[in-house]
Amino acid sequence: MNVLVYSSLFPNCIQPNKAVFVKHRMAAVNRYYGAGLHVVAPIPYFPPLKQFSAWYQYSQIPKVETLDNIPTYHPRYLVTPKIGMSFYGWWMFLSSLKTVKSISKQFPIDLIDAHYVFPDGFAAVLLGKAIGKPVIVSARGTDINMYPQLPIIRPLIKYVLNNADHVVSVCGSLKEIMRDLGTPEDKISVIPNGIDPNNFYRLDRAEARRKLDICPNQKMLVTVGQLIERKGIHILLDALNQIKKNGNLDFSTYIIGNGDMYSSLSDQIDRYGLDSRVKLAGEVKNKELIYWYNAANTFFLGSSREGWPNVIGEALACGVPVVSTPVNGVPEIITSKKYGIMVERNAESFARGILKAFNTLWDYDEIHTYGQSRTWETVATEVHEVFQKILKSE
Repeated sequence: MNVLVYSSLFPNCIQPNKAVFVKHRMAAVNRYYGAGLHVVAPIPYFPPLKQFSAWYQYSQIPKVETLDNIPTYHPRYLVTPKIGMSFYGWWMFLSSLKTVKSISKQFPIDLIDAHYVFPDGFAAVLLGKAIGKPVIVSARGTDINMYPQLPIIRPLIKYVLNNADHVVSVCGSLKEIMRDLGTPEDKISVIPNGIDPNNFYRLDRAEARRKLDICPNQKMLVTVGQLIERKGIHILLDALNQIKKNGNLDFSTYIIGNGDMYSSLSDQIDRYGLDSRVKLAGEVKNKELIYWYNAANTFFLGSSREGWPNVIGEALACGVPVVSTPVNGVPEIITSKKYGIMVERNAESFARGILKAFNTLWDYDEIHTYGQSRTWETVATEVHEVFQKILKSE
């Protein structure tokens, strides 16, 4: 079976942490079922102008590279920030068509596996029609729990869901939204993400802290994610400020990640006088997150929406309890109070949940065992079954 993976979310040499779950899923299908893979990962066109630092990085991504022995192509497509979003799918399609046809001459494609319903899935459906191959589209989060609310994008998403041969949802919550958009039940498979048990497992907490050069005796909260409004770090800081005012801030918080809100969050930390207790640790390689999870007493995620947040699965696999908002796939991961605490998305609830977590006697071995239960091998089996089903129906 030869699969063309199509997704702008795929990692690259400049952005190695970008949506690594897409690479992990399909690398597992390759590893356990021998599926041949080629990847087309469109990126925005931008000239090499260093003064535009946020966009300059795209110009440095090669047109072709090999990632973990997977040939990966990066055609450029036009992006006009804040305007013209409804055209992105068309521009992706037009920029990728020549590349996909060229690949198909050397690599007989059996199906296209697309990730993110719009614009990626839209382009993939058109590519599938162009080369006469079936298309499976995976919904990941924002593409379904937010974009359908945009009047100009909603019909394009419905087009993708109607014209894809099959759709995959990473959680039941997104499946319900797709069903409400008119997608037949039997056309949707729910396949949550997994974890790599070789990368995420329990370590001695003191050992993990020594590795990070962190005091071994302090209590520690960790959160991992992009520094954007949706992740709720600014609300977390409000909560920590409340805890400080009440005289209960006896733990340190480490914020792992980077993003548009870095400067404003730094200012907020200074304004609240939290600099001795809160650290912006920056971006960390995925394989090094194991030390941060294991160093933590509690993991936190305060998102307004999610798909299937891998960071929660990774934290649990390291035996760390979670405090999180109950959005989308999160309740499908934290299925018991033995694994974590659900909180509403406001500072008061964040503060109560975090303090409760620090005062709870957790069974870390049980959390670890549960967190290790869903691996990428399991995911690969479920994905492969869907692929075979679609190919047999052709």
